[in-house]
Amino acid sequence: MDSTDLAIRLIDLLKAQKKTVTTVESCTGGLIAGAITAISGSSEVFETGFVTYSNAAKTALVGVPATLFPLHGAVSEEVAFAMAEGALKTAGADIALSVTGIAGPTGGSIEKPVGMVCFGLSQRGKTLSRTQQFGNIGRDSVRAESVAYALKWAIEALSV
Repeated sequence: MDSTDLAIRLIDLLKAQKKTVTTVESCTGGLIAGAITAISGSSEVFETGFVTYSNAAKTALVGVPATLFPLHGAVSEEVAFAMAEGALKTAGADIALSVTGIAGPTGGSIEKPVGMVCFGLSQRGKTLSRTQQFGNIGRDSVRAESVAYALKWAIEALSV
């Protein structure tokens, strides 16, 4: 299933449950929000999203504690978790998706290689974070895989 099909499925679930979604994105630069808003009728379930490429933006726009960056780094489950929680609160949505990662081709390290992406998903009273390693498959592919992964995770969360 491609991102368009996943976005349609997510929107259908959100409409059926009368819920809204927000996104807070770093390495995907708004591509998750773009996949959702590319679908006609998405305005019923999507009001706002955040592109927080810098650490300062993560703190200013969605309240990620600045202390997390020196402790864990911008690409970490801790930051993805805080991004999702902050976006949920700031947007007043029912579910928030966050993503922060190293799309490449530069920026990787032994501890955090290119293709490492951390995700957060927050719903009222419950926030989770996960890490996926997509590998050094090229910047565009890491970003596309991240969009699909986030959409699938949101579908799973709403299907429980």
